[in-house]
Amino acid sequence: MARLPTGALMARAATGLAGAVADLLGGSYGSRVLLLVGSGDNGGDALHAGALLARRGARVEAVLLSDSPHAGGLAAFRRAGGRVVTASDSRRPDVVVDGIVGIGGRPGLRPAAVEALARHREVPVVAVDAPSGVSVDDGRIEGPHVAADLTVTFGTHKVAHLVDPAARACGVVHLVDIGLDLPEAALTALQPGDVAGRLPRPSGPDHKYSRGVVGVRTGTEYPGAGLLSTAGAGCGLAGMVRYAGPAEVAARVQAAHPEVVTAAGRVQAWVVGCGSGAAAADDLAAVLGDGVPVVVDADALAHLPTPLPVPAVLTPHAGELARMLGVEREQVEDAQLGFVREAAARWQAVVVLKGRHTLVAEPGGRVRVTTTGQPWLATAGAGDVLAGVVGALLACGLDPFDAASVGSWVHGAAATLASDGGPIVAGDVARALPGAIRPLLG
Repeated sequence: MARLPTGALMARAATGLAGAVADLLGGSYGSRVLLLVGSGDNGGDALHAGALLARRGARVEAVLLSDSPHAGGLAAFRRAGGRVVTASDSRRPDVVVDGIVGIGGRPGLRPAAVEALARHREVPVVAVDAPSGVSVDDGRIEGPHVAADLTVTFGTHKVAHLVDPAARACGVVHLVDIGLDLPEAALTALQPGDVAGRLPRPSGPDHKYSRGVVGVRTGTEYPGAGLLSTAGAGCGLAGMVRYAGPAEVAARVQAAHPEVVTAAGRVQAWVVGCGSGAAAADDLAAVLGDGVPVVVDADALAHLPTPLPVPAVLTPHAGELARMLGVEREQVEDAQLGFVREAAARWQAVVVLKGRHTLVAEPGGRVRVTTTGQPWLATAGAGDVLAGVVGALLACGLDPFDAASVGSWVHGAAATLASDGGPIVAGDVARALPGAIRPLLG
């Protein structure tokens, strides 16, 4: 990196940005592009990209929202025929390029930026690196911010691209490799190869017990939860699913899933809490006494000891996590990364905060984000299926962090496969699990 000439990284970034804008427009010649430019390198990227677009025949204007725009970028922009205008004089463009605030900026926007954006509300917006006004390092949003249709970022994804609510403001994220040497990140997103490398595979000598036995203990308040959690656990990764709930639910489980065993016996991991209702405290105490890893879901989350005596994965949605931590649901939704890390540290367990981009946190602070799945996955019972999948991976011997993050990824992939762009229910996700897993094993 030290041998790169001055400005080489900005040149690469500007080239990638200009290409992305041209692709969005379907070509640059004759298009109108408006740059909203603040100080710093993001403004410089926008100005250099504007110069490239102007040379390709675009009509490019720039509104300078700072008294100290990037000098080199501004000079290149003017040499290429770009025009500096005031916000009130800017013509209606085909696209707005947001180069207002860099990735080190504070959340929120100044009034001049808000006013400039408001003049072109219906115009597509391309953000440089991250939408201006969001909190890049933790995904929070406080005050006015850019809502981008496309975000072009450089080198690597940032937290704001992956963690809601800021991630929702990014639109589609396009990553441009500019040759950065990057340190290990505290927040990562598994890719298909990462998941494939962690999935358990049986070998020749294996049998149903050596492949792992996952136990499922649910209640009668929501008997469907027992069916769905055993369906998730029975995705084929573990050698056996053992159901240990009430007899009336056990009969329904066995009728739906004849391969599930209802006799008592040893397990390598438990799933507890799905549909347990009033029995949740007793169910949780029973499985914790077994001394094996456990997935704790739904009603059982209200009865957690501190710390947990066994390796555990907790799977709350935002409302459940809020109750666990004694805060409001809106607080959790607005600062998801901070609260999921707080819960993981408090209970010394892996915590899965379910949502559009599910977060998986371990007590040491590492977080993985799940970007598979799609909006139809927000359906009743999907969390029961997820708990079963994670339990199966625990029973196979994965550590809680890997079991939770791989299980969440596979669960989201199964939802996408089952949906094919249309509505689904939780049972569809469970049935799609083997089909989502199979390509990863090749």
